[in-house]
Amino acid sequence: MEEELIISGRMNDRVDPTLNIWHWEIPFYLFVGGLAAGILFFAAFYYLNGKEKDYPTAVKIAPMFTPFLLILGLIALFLDLNHKLYFWRLYTTIRLESPMSWGAWTLMVVTPLSFIWSAIHLKEVFPKWDWKFEVINKLEQFFINHKKHLAWLMAVFAVLLGIYTGVLLRAFNARPLWNTSILGPLFLASGLSAGAAVVVLLTKNELERKLFSKIDIIIIVAELFFIIHMFMGLLASTQVQIEAAQLFLDGPYTLPFWIFVVFLGMLVPALLEFLELRGQRIPAVIPVALILMGNVMLRFVIVYAGQASRYLY
Repeated sequence: MEEELIISGRMNDRVDPTLNIWHWEIPFYLFVGGLAAGILFFAAFYYLNGKEKDYPTAVKIAPMFTPFLLILGLIALFLDLNHKLYFWRLYTTIRLESPMSWGAWTLMVVTPLSFIWSAIHLKEVFPKWDWKFEVINKLEQFFINHKKHLAWLMAVFAVLLGIYTGVLLRAFNARPLWNTSILGPLFLASGLSAGAAVVVLLTKNELERKLFSKIDIIIIVAELFFIIHMFMGLLASTQVQIEAAQLFLDGPYTLPFWIFVVFLGMLVPALLEFLELRGQRIPAVIPVALILMGNVMLRFVIVYAGQASRYLY
């Protein structure tokens, strides 16, 4: 009789019957990170284009929510860690081939930028605001004097953050669903759509509302383009990637994806925004709530479905 020694890690309760290591914390972080990236990008873009006075909500008001969004995202990431006391090791080295290293350092730059950008506009948004300490006033003036440099830095890192939320998943080649280059642009477009929707909700400027409604419609069309091409790529690839696509075509994620993400999260709000541009009275909160819901569902569905897709059976 010939004996064989088989060594396997598949008895791990987090691997079988399906890999499910990432729970709500990761898709939640991907959502708030993408939303913050979208808001910060528009703030930097329209400031650099000299539209600060024309679109004050996009440049000054909406970005004040981003520090809180990023803090919530960082808390979610911290909760997801198994060895929480060693999170600092992400910052002891820079590994260019590691998406997590890129993400850690991107957050390290974007988070303080969001605080600084919000702080230098506090006196404009809240005229009675007083820092009370001369050293803070001098620091504020320093950043105001270098506001253009801040805006360029913020625009670049906002794009990196938005793309990174998709690249993080793309790096896991063992998950067939995630093994597509479309995820980076798709998550970036999704974050920009959410950012534009928040501006639409917050602004009292009719010109600003119409502009960002148009922008949102264009971005939603781009999202649909990326989704179509993602499935075209999967269906034209290997058997395991075809089976990954089937999770959305006749599998357990079909209804959540096509109803809550595509129909309610993209098509319906795009139609409502179009009708509003044509003169119909549509409460802004309805399309914005649907877009944000679709953003959240997109991340949750992609993360959970990706973990259900695999090469070995």
